[in-house]
Amino acid sequence: MSAFAGEHAVRSHAFVVNLPVERAFVLFEPEGERAWAQGWDPQHVWPQDGRTQAGMVFTTQHGGESTIWTLVRHEPQSALVEYLRVTPDSRVASIIVQCARLDAARTRATVIYAMTGLSEGGNRFIRNMDEAHYREYIAGWETAIAKIAGQIGPPPARG
Repeated sequence: MSAFAGEHAVRSHAFVVNLPVERAFVLFEPEGERAWAQGWDPQHVWPQDGRTQAGMVFTTQHGGESTIWTLVRHEPQSALVEYLRVTPDSRVASIIVQCARLDAARTRATVIYAMTGLSEGGNRFIRNMDEAHYREYIAGWETAIAKIAGQIGPPPARG
């Protein structure tokens, strides 16, 4: 009997958000994604009030899968977030979103996924998420954000 071998892949794609970096960045925080990610409904484990901070833990349900998320890094000053997500019996992934100012009204968002399979099903998911499918997946983010960008108000006050 051979031991299971998880497959690993790193995918990266960038797109332009027609918002200033301060307003674009909050769209990649757990609560900010509610504005554009259909079906996104994080259930806060800690802190229960959903305050965005490094170390926060929440869960999501999507496509019949339960996923546990930890916000590893939250750096508003450098417009960077990093998540660790675990979909039990499937895969684990690190997700980094880095926003960079292009000009006063536009931001480049770079989204990097590093995925590792935890099962044969997880390995299949990773194989299916090849470069072309990943670009298509992130292009969906770009389209969804573009639809709501004109409705986004000023960024929330940071305390």
